[in-house]
Amino acid sequence: MATKKSPAKSVLGSAERAAEVKPNLDQNEHETQRYGEIVKMPNGLSEEACKQSVALLNQCLADTITLRDMYKKHHWQVVGPTFNQLHLMYDQHFLAQVELVDILAERIQLLGGIAIAMAADVAETTKIPRPPRGREPAAVQIKRLAEAHELIIIATREAADKADEAGDPGTNDVLVSNILRTNELQVWFLTEHLVAASPVAS
Repeated sequence: MATKKSPAKSVLGSAERAAEVKPNLDQNEHETQRYGEIVKMPNGLSEEACKQSVALLNQCLADTITLRDMYKKHHWQVVGPTFNQLHLMYDQHFLAQVELVDILAERIQLLGGIAIAMAADVAETTKIPRPPRGREPAAVQIKRLAEAHELIIIATREAADKADEAGDPGTNDVLVSNILRTNELQVWFLTEHLVAASPVAS
């Protein structure tokens, strides 16, 4: 025959259960790993090689995030006779840059580093000039995007060479196969809109 629990025990058990599922928001704020520090991972690379690659990748990440956001800005603000074509192309390029952001960030993390993430930190780090807040002609938008692509392309080739010299072929592959090739393709698509016969060209 089962014994009945006393009301006091039932209430106590209920309170204990409530405490177990209640979120504990009284957390001490602290960093478990500082930006720029490397946690040594069992990846066969020296800590110095990982630190160099992480620094190169974070610069590329900051520039890629900036370019990604420029594409969305221009996607919203484009006007003119080629509106529909540019509107769609800008968004396609934006989505490709979103993928690159994730590839770069995950490579940084697996090397034991910390990926740059917040907008203010990205703004302080990127080498891409900040565009104005207002709307610009389509030809100027394309010019800005093409210049940003070229900056990333040049820096990516240099970073890939450094990663190769440091014995980090994985980072070299990410930079060449993903970042470099995507940016080369996108800048080609962009600049074809600025040939003399294009209605976009000024």
